[in-house]
Amino acid sequence: MSNIMKALEAKKNEKVPEMQAGDSVNVHVKIKEGERERIQEFKGTVIRLRKGGTEQSITVRRVASNGVGVERTFLLRSPRLDKIVVERHNQVRRAQLYFMRGRTGKSARLKQKFDN
Repeated sequence: MSNIMKALEAKKNEKVPEMQAGDSVNVHVKIKEGERERIQEFKGTVIRLRKGGTEQSITVRRVASNGVGVERTFLLRSPRLDKIVVERHNQVRRAQLYFMRGRTGKSARLKQKFDN
């Protein structure tokens, strides 16, 4: 039975780095428009990181124009995911940062984590 499960499991994407909730990331996703395929960037903060084997996913939040918050969930083992670049590690004390949805301005900033 375990051989069947391993056969169905998706391959791990080597272009996905180690990350945590609170990190500022730049996600490159392949978008198909008609017959053309291009790469679209989505910059934001990781507010949720789900670890679960094949169903690993992250939820990234950014503030678009006019202060409208946009959240997008990405499957980490999806073939549509080109790469993820971690721009900054932030210091947080929670695993899910849902409280960031209600924050605007200076209160929406996270403190940067420095490794010594």
